[in-house]
Amino acid sequence: KCKVKEVFCVMSFPLYNKTLILRLSSIGDILLTSPLLRIFRKAVGNDVRVDFVVKKEFAELINSNHHLSIVHELDRSKGLSGLRELKERLREEQYDLIIDIHDNLRTRYLRSFIGAKKIVVMNKRQFERWVLVNLHRNIYKDKVHVADRYIETVREFGIENDGKGLEIFIPDTTLFSISGKIAKLRLNLYNSVIGICPGAKHFTKRWQKEKFAEVGVRVAKELNAKIILFGGKAEFDDCNFVAQYINEKVSADTATNFAGEFSLLETAAAMEFCDVVLTNDSGLMHLATAKQKNVIAIFGSTVKEFGFAPYGTDSVVIERQNLACRPCSHIGRADCPKKHFHCMKEIGAEEVWVAVKKSLQHES
Repeated sequence: KCKVKEVFCVMSFPLYNKTLILRLSSIGDILLTSPLLRIFRKAVGNDVRVDFVVKKEFAELINSNHHLSIVHELDRSKGLSGLRELKERLREEQYDLIIDIHDNLRTRYLRSFIGAKKIVVMNKRQFERWVLVNLHRNIYKDKVHVADRYIETVREFGIENDGKGLEIFIPDTTLFSISGKIAKLRLNLYNSVIGICPGAKHFTKRWQKEKFAEVGVRVAKELNAKIILFGGKAEFDDCNFVAQYINEKVSADTATNFAGEFSLLETAAAMEFCDVVLTNDSGLMHLATAKQKNVIAIFGSTVKEFGFAPYGTDSVVIERQNLACRPCSHIGRADCPKKHFHCMKEIGAEEVWVAVKKSLQHES
């Protein structure tokens, strides 16, 4: 029996005892599913199967999620045979409801002809996005965040957002291991801790590493802050440049570079010790928001209309809004098509430093 005041009602799902959610990649997109997974689980109750399909390389982000029953991994190294094997496994499960919040060729293949009673698909607003990127006309009727678009997909079942933002589940062993490593940094000697993430997959989403370094020096000198650099193996060199520059200008132990050393979950655990995270529009930006950190995000070729701004936490997005060439892509590019890169070059270190300082003052 449902309570009148409850937003969610298990009786809304009498036919769907087994649900499958499809979102194969990438870091940010997967983290943004967490509100949907939380409220969907509350709606259907604990006795219902809620499974998830994700690429193997991103599975760590979702494997420990308390709201899921089984995580199916797509191993891309197996090529088409791996995709066919996965589809056969899904067919054998006989899912009642499929929620496709990726809607690409692979997920269309996986969801087709596997006997589901109902399939719902996310509205990606692809036409609006195409017009904005290619014609530079903004015909978006609203700025709906991707996390809310995911929830939109199941709104017909009476499900609404709970407003609690993103979440990520980290095993206790990981938390314990990272706590030990962070303890060696002697954070008690500093007034605040700043996380800096200078990387991004695509060039046009990366602010200049020299400017990250300038901001790091200002924060360290004027606010007695410890600087921690985060990123993957591909970002090691840029992170190392920032750390070395700060240490040369301030003192040897001011900045520590963990790029390439931590997994995604370990990075999330380390971000818990940060007061503010300064980042590009990247997967680590969403990782910081999943930890409910204050975020300063720098946007270059991308814009908030695409739905990937920091979600559910105190944040500031720094961007150049009046550039006629912006956005030039919804995911980023390998180089600036106009060859001037104004969207990033016109953002100065002073502007970002002021934003970080204000965020720290708000935090205190």
